[in-house]
Amino acid sequence: MAESELNVDSLISRLLEVRGCRPGKIVQMTEAEVRGLCIKSREIFLSQPILLELEAPLKICGDIHGQYTDLLRLFEYGGFPPEANYLFLGDYVDRGKQSLETICLLLAYKIKYPENFFLLRGNHECASINRIYGFYDECKRRFNIKLWKTFTDCFNCLPIAAIIDEKIFCCHGGLSPDLQSMEQIRRIMRPTDVPDTGLLCDLLWSDPDKDVQGWGENDRGVSFTFGADVVSKFLNRHDLDLICRAHQILKPSEKKAKYQYGGVNSGRPVTPPRTTQAPKKR
Repeated sequence: MAESELNVDSLISRLLEVRGCRPGKIVQMTEAEVRGLCIKSREIFLSQPILLELEAPLKICGDIHGQYTDLLRLFEYGGFPPEANYLFLGDYVDRGKQSLETICLLLAYKIKYPENFFLLRGNHECASINRIYGFYDECKRRFNIKLWKTFTDCFNCLPIAAIIDEKIFCCHGGLSPDLQSMEQIRRIMRPTDVPDTGLLCDLLWSDPDKDVQGWGENDRGVSFTFGADVVSKFLNRHDLDLICRAHQILKPSEKKAKYQYGGVNSGRPVTPPRTTQAPKKR
């Protein structure tokens, strides 16, 4: 399909038609349309920085994992583009039953609103992971393996991190012991697979741990955990206010910690002081 033949408006309309239908209703899309989404969005990702510099207000969203009904509910709550600006933190595919609808709507919105709608890479936007956890099988069942490889080419060009109003650092996973300068992120060349170790791996895989000082082993078997002391040093070094990440389910006790941030002219979000002492290692 030629780029000019990709009718994004028609595709978005079809993807939104299932609102109010039974959860799991399949949206009919052609292979050519889906491939066109991947090719065009890949071009846009490569035309924009790997470390995005964004401005509030925008809504930040975590893992979707193929839960298309939840994605539609999220837009109903926050406003369908372009009513609101969005930054998604990755993990669009795998686990859920509708990874294709999920990623196709997100890519379609990226194409239609490239300066208002942003997608970061998660650890599941990686061939070695989504080959196992569902996306490969969904592509093979509904289309073919070649289309899955086209998605891989697209995912390998996604941006890795974002900074909002020069104060909020956003990524899917977390910090890295290799990260000393933001320029290191900017120097990552795309397209790229996710390596097993190093800066890119950590930004997509690492986890905070309140019971750790410094860096610790990660139970996932990949990357590290990092303590509050690491967060404080990072925020101070880069003159940031907070880190916004996804990658984990919030415990009920943690869901109360919600931050409102309207931009540099509307006051800072209430966050723990950057000089807070890290808990002692247990």
